[in-house]
Amino acid sequence: MAALTAVLLGAGSRGRYIYGPYAEKYPHELNIISVAEPDEGRRKLISRIHGIKPDYVYSSWEQAFERGKIADIMIISTLDRMHFVPAMKALELGYHVLLEKPMSPKLEECVQLVGAAKAHDRLLVVSHVLRYSLFWAGIKQHLDAGELGDIASIQLTENVGYAHMTHSYVRGNWRRAEETSPMILAKSCHDLDIISWLMGGECTSVSSFGSLFHFKKENAPAGSTDRCIEGCVVEKECPFSALKLYIQPPDHPWARYMTHDLSHEGIVKALKEGPFGRCVYRCDNDVVDHQVVNMEFAGGATAAFTMSGFTQGGGRRVQIMGTRGEILGDMDTGTYTLHRFTTGEAVEVRCNIAGDGHGGGDERMVASFLKDVREYGRAPAASRTSASASLQSHLMAFGAEESRLNGGKSVSLADFKRASAAGIV
Repeated sequence: MAALTAVLLGAGSRGRYIYGPYAEKYPHELNIISVAEPDEGRRKLISRIHGIKPDYVYSSWEQAFERGKIADIMIISTLDRMHFVPAMKALELGYHVLLEKPMSPKLEECVQLVGAAKAHDRLLVVSHVLRYSLFWAGIKQHLDAGELGDIASIQLTENVGYAHMTHSYVRGNWRRAEETSPMILAKSCHDLDIISWLMGGECTSVSSFGSLFHFKKENAPAGSTDRCIEGCVVEKECPFSALKLYIQPPDHPWARYMTHDLSHEGIVKALKEGPFGRCVYRCDNDVVDHQVVNMEFAGGATAAFTMSGFTQGGGRRVQIMGTRGEILGDMDTGTYTLHRFTTGEAVEVRCNIAGDGHGGGDERMVASFLKDVREYGRAPAASRTSASASLQSHLMAFGAEESRLNGGKSVSLADFKRASAAGIV
């Protein structure tokens, strides 16, 4: 079995630490033959690791299309607002596409991508990796088997973690909605997708509240400075200090996303000159740091979702309430308990969550995508996270943000989709 060849657009966090390592670990399955990445350090690193020929190393995604179709698949892990155009071009050229979430920060573009995949008869798979983790897949099996009866309600909490919050959504790439996406789409479309998948029905309406509560200038402590490293008198007692987050030898778990030079001197230089050294109260961020979403589904079932950046660590906790049973789960530990009302049983399930930050879902997602590509045309195309399957969770996210911006007013998703198509919203 020959390895599938791939063009990688974007060698940042996902490209460098998920897709690249998969090709290293399973070279008989995936061979990255081309990369497009504007950052010279990342570009050189990926090309060296994968032995990419110089003629197939590009500084922009546009250059990757100049030779036409050169591989079996295209992996698009660029920033949110650079998803739509390359994905459309890739589908037109005949690539099967693995696309980072969200598909696009515009609902109409998400709809167009679903249509393009069908029109060009290509796979377009969205990286909703949670569906592939043993934790969520195991829960889904219980629901599909009817062990909870009819689902009446789901409660899901996403603990973003204060370190992730400040790194990515205050100082980092996803801090401004107009440059990337609203927080509910950029971070939490994973969670809305899981709720949609578990519920197994159409979401009809949403309402939402949330705001930028804490990380803003008026909350800056007296004596703080523009950068944590500029003599800030409260740095040592500030929980969000960049020095505390990025100077963590020997592994430097967060600094590796900030600079290629992980020497002490390299990290200090990045803190002095780059965006990640800024005081969290003096950045140009505008995305929310907490949000709640209420959802109603066809048939009357409901769901409630809470996202917060004010937690010690990441992880998700879920409660699923049905007419015959209940499931309580903690993704962080990989453990959930099934309660059966009829017998009074409490069945605890422990899942292997090793492998990555998504409970092992990243590797399983890539493996599933490659399998679907190999079997395409010989078996029905039914990817677990196809663009068409992902569209509802995107619609839920767009509707939730519309509601949040309008004081929590309930949004009918059918009406919202029609208004979006007509250019009214």
